[in-house]
Amino acid sequence: MGRRKNNNSNQSSAGFSHLPQGSKIRFADKEDEDEALKDASGSANHDESMCDPELDKAVDDSMGEPEVSFIAADDKTSADYYFDSYSHFGIHEEMLKDVVRTKTYQNVIYQNQFLFKDKIVLDVGAGTGILSLFCAKAGAQHVYAVECSDMADMAKEIVEANGFSNVITVLKGKIEELELPVPKVDIIISEWMGYFLLFENMLNTVLYARDKWLVDDGVLLPDKASLYLTAIEDAEYKEDKIEFWNNVYGFDMSCIKKQAMMEPLVDTVDQNQIVTNSQLLKTMDISKMTPGDASFTAPFKLVAERDDFIHALVAYFDVSFTKCHKLMGFSTGPRSRSTHWKQTVLYLEDVLTVCQGESIVGSMTVAQNKKNPRDIDIMLKYSLNGRRCTVSRVQYYKMR
Repeated sequence: MGRRKNNNSNQSSAGFSHLPQGSKIRFADKEDEDEALKDASGSANHDESMCDPELDKAVDDSMGEPEVSFIAADDKTSADYYFDSYSHFGIHEEMLKDVVRTKTYQNVIYQNQFLFKDKIVLDVGAGTGILSLFCAKAGAQHVYAVECSDMADMAKEIVEANGFSNVITVLKGKIEELELPVPKVDIIISEWMGYFLLFENMLNTVLYARDKWLVDDGVLLPDKASLYLTAIEDAEYKEDKIEFWNNVYGFDMSCIKKQAMMEPLVDTVDQNQIVTNSQLLKTMDISKMTPGDASFTAPFKLVAERDDFIHALVAYFDVSFTKCHKLMGFSTGPRSRSTHWKQTVLYLEDVLTVCQGESIVGSMTVAQNKKNPRDIDIMLKYSLNGRRCTVSRVQYYKMR
């Protein structure tokens, strides 16, 4: 799973986000190009959040890559590295500074204290314990914060430092392997969503906790999640990412292109790149679904809103908290304010030439990887029968 070199830019041309959409850069010679690249600086242009006007006041700091731990020789699987990665501070800093994410959870809890007052709460995948702290401050009787990574040790210190040791109990371990000190809980809260909604597959852990500990009329937060698909023009970056392998310092490395095409790209897409409508692929009701529902095949029909080229399909998700006094939630779509989830770009082998009103029809199959269920396998079938382009193809992607 790739990420663009400049993750804070909304433009496919890194370093020139101040230029109008579609502007072309021309350099007289190599020295001019080098000088221009030294001086150029892009700025992220965020949309307003669709869920809370208070987010406009918050500072949206730049995020870096999550830190990764490399160990020379061991028997760890990628599933083990999943938990190990969450032991590092960088990934938690990135998530906490995602104000769309964190402020939405804070507002859901603080503005709906009637849900939490005197209730027993289970925080699944607690991380630093920020959601548990929100719940405690909102009047929860007790909060059980479960965290599998070594961040649990820090969470205990954070709870103590903020004077909530009598309200919050941090439990270190996998939710599937530990026992709570209580038979049931009233509320389960979790920030389980990954890239493409389902990458890392923490959802199954939430469903396990729901089935084992949530009371019959209990509350899940969030309780709805929807996955969407749209199509974009992205010639410049596809050229840089995919066609790059045709000539690497004078050598043919085109054999890598096929592998590069199979790797979805996590990045922020500029809304001006969008060519079609957005199609709902799947809505998940977390309170009722089964683990198998996270693997599915969904049809789609993307209708061109203008004459243009299409180089990639883009997936994003929305989450909703429907048990609140009023509906709350957020979107990770390209027309909403940027989040650390960004969007997921799936490049097409074909460049599709579409005219306004023409449709790309097909289906997307999403399934857990058999070797590591935290990874995702995607099969995309699509066809276009237009005036300028006719194509039918199947492509496969792997999120690792």
